[in-house]
Amino acid sequence: MGEKESILLSDVSITGDVVEKEKLSVDSKISGNIKAETISTFENSNIKGDIEANNVKIGGRLLGNVKADKTKIESTADVEGSLDQNSLSIEDGAALKIKTQTRK
Repeated sequence: MGEKESILLSDVSITGDVVEKEKLSVDSKISGNIKAETISTFENSNIKGDIEANNVKIGGRLLGNVKADKTKIESTADVEGSLDQNSLSIEDGAALKIKTQTRK
């Protein structure tokens, strides 16, 4: 059985926490915390809450904190909050107002 992926498209709006055991792709509005194995947010996403995952890719708006093993911030991202991870990469063009800590 392959990896399962849940997809929240731009016409979805959620108030409350979201938990997914495997992979979650978000292009929607979420007011609440998100927890999954892998989380990818896209350009239309607007998240107000914290993200916790092994792998996080941020491509949209995030107002909240991230705790992850690996965090990637894409050029389309607009992030305000604290980032805590083992590995961090940031593409040129991302709008950031962050405090970050990288663990070894």
